[in-house]
Amino acid sequence: MSTLQSLTTGAEVGAVLPLLTAVVQRPAWPAKWKKIVAVVAALIAGVAAVAADGGLDQFQHGKLTAATLLGVLAAAQTSYDLLWKPSKLAPMIEALTTKKTPQQAE
Repeated sequence: MSTLQSLTTGAEVGAVLPLLTAVVQRPAWPAKWKKIVAVVAALIAGVAAVAADGGLDQFQHGKLTAATLLGVLAAAQTSYDLLWKPSKLAPMIEALTTKKTPQQAE
């Protein structure tokens, strides 16, 4: 696998990751916690992408692993800021997956 392939894989995974992260996040959370969840999710997704694309042996190639991880993180943040947040889709998913208290249901 080349560096370009690693970045491409990272970008593909990162582009849809904010929608998956929105399922876990809650609208009432502080921005700091949302950022922490987003970064941790990107790192986990990056490791999964490396393992899925090149198998466990792929982790021996530090530069390619780092390129994939950084690609996922950059694409996730960029796609959220430029696409998913302005379209209101990610915030809508957050709201839909948040359990309502009895007071909110009224």
